[in-house]
Amino acid sequence: MQLLNDADSMEAKSTMAVEAPLSRYKKNNLLIMAVLLIGLGIWFYYDGYHNAAFIAKHTQQDGSPDSTLNFNRKAPPFIIGGGIVLAIYLAAIRGRKIIADDTALRCGRLSIAYDAIEQINKTHFSSKGFFVITYNDQGQRRQLKLSDRMYDNLPAVLDYIAAKIQ
Repeated sequence: MQLLNDADSMEAKSTMAVEAPLSRYKKNNLLIMAVLLIGLGIWFYYDGYHNAAFIAKHTQQDGSPDSTLNFNRKAPPFIIGGGIVLAIYLAAIRGRKIIADDTALRCGRLSIAYDAIEQINKTHFSSKGFFVITYNDQGQRRQLKLSDRMYDNLPAVLDYIAAKIQ
């Protein structure tokens, strides 16, 4: 019985992975921007077509609208569309995360084997919250910048990667 438990614990240790999910900072900022853009678009639409006082104030003597009224009539579809695009983008990246497992660092579709990593520049990690991984991709030298504004739990991922490449 003890031998089986030791084998299970060894297997659990060998399949350990550290994850860094998409940061709450990024998700909250995208959500705030989407709501703000949709709200502004609705407000501009209301002022441009339904707010009689605003329309009267921004109509010139000859009955033509001034630039402010023109903006409030033409911009709302684009502003609301921008908010909808941000909301769709947020929904698309919602489950994005970085996974550092036993064999490679996985960031979306990108997979970097630990033996391909040449250097980790963590000079700015403590002050600015990002580090840069330089790796070899089929003979080409590439860099991957990972920021704590984009992903949470990056210190654990950085420690895990540094331990794996030494």
